[in-house]
Amino acid sequence: MSVVYGRVALIGLGLIASSMFWGIRRGTLAGEVTGYARSAETRETARQIGLCDEVCDTLADAVRDADLVVLCVPVGVMGAVAEQIAPHLKPGAVVSDVGSVKRQVIEAVGPHIPEGVHFIPTHPIAGTEHSGPTSGFAELFDNRWCLIVPPPGADEAEVARMEQFWRALGSMTDRMEPDHHDLVLAVTSHAPHLIAYTMVGVADDLRRVTDSEVIKYSAAGFRDFTRIAASDPTMWRDVFLSNKEATLEVLGRFTEELFALQRAIRQGDGEHLHAYFTRTRAIRRGIIEAGQDTNEPNFGRGKA
Repeated sequence: MSVVYGRVALIGLGLIASSMFWGIRRGTLAGEVTGYARSAETRETARQIGLCDEVCDTLADAVRDADLVVLCVPVGVMGAVAEQIAPHLKPGAVVSDVGSVKRQVIEAVGPHIPEGVHFIPTHPIAGTEHSGPTSGFAELFDNRWCLIVPPPGADEAEVARMEQFWRALGSMTDRMEPDHHDLVLAVTSHAPHLIAYTMVGVADDLRRVTDSEVIKYSAAGFRDFTRIAASDPTMWRDVFLSNKEATLEVLGRFTEELFALQRAIRQGDGEHLHAYFTRTRAIRRGIIEAGQDTNEPNFGRGKA
């Protein structure tokens, strides 16, 4: 592999940014990587573990002379961060982001992008329930999709270079229109996370089942809910508020499906339940065949 961007600035040093750095280092995809985090404690941790070639104490220092600036902060603050960095961006620089909502990010960030600077939003569909600068690893993006969501009029050469960058990080890439992206992610990520948070909350509310029993006797299904519900609360708060319409549309459909299953259970309609579960199991097989998970016990994950 070879250098794609001479100088890269990572703004926000959590799971995605730290994994990007280790992936960049693995493939020598940048000449230099700077980083910035709002928290002094996070910046110090990043320095201690060697995350980034230079961890800066200001946004201005981090983005100065950068060829690529990647916003790895919660979607709710991306507009404010873009406004702060705008005066310090060099002509010809590329600004990107890794948020899981695209329409609102484009509307919040776009107006602050100076003339002569390119804005190419992306969304790497990869992650774990862990967060913070120590959570990243170079292999996070391997064989995972990164969606490229260029706004109208984006420079084709720069979009192609962004695709090259993410492929070099290990991802498969595809291009998608912002509103369609937000609907797809509402189905595949946002609504499932909300359902997971809800299921864990229901278990907490059911005092007939004590806390110790919930923890001690957790079956695989509930364990997976708790794994998903362990994700960063600030990030997910912002995701739901930023992708409100698509998430509500999917949740409405989910509610209809749930009512139909409730009716089938109440009426003892085993035929309906069997047909439904057969159809949904095929979707799981499709995910495995697409290489996005394995068929190993416990979904291929360790015992932790």
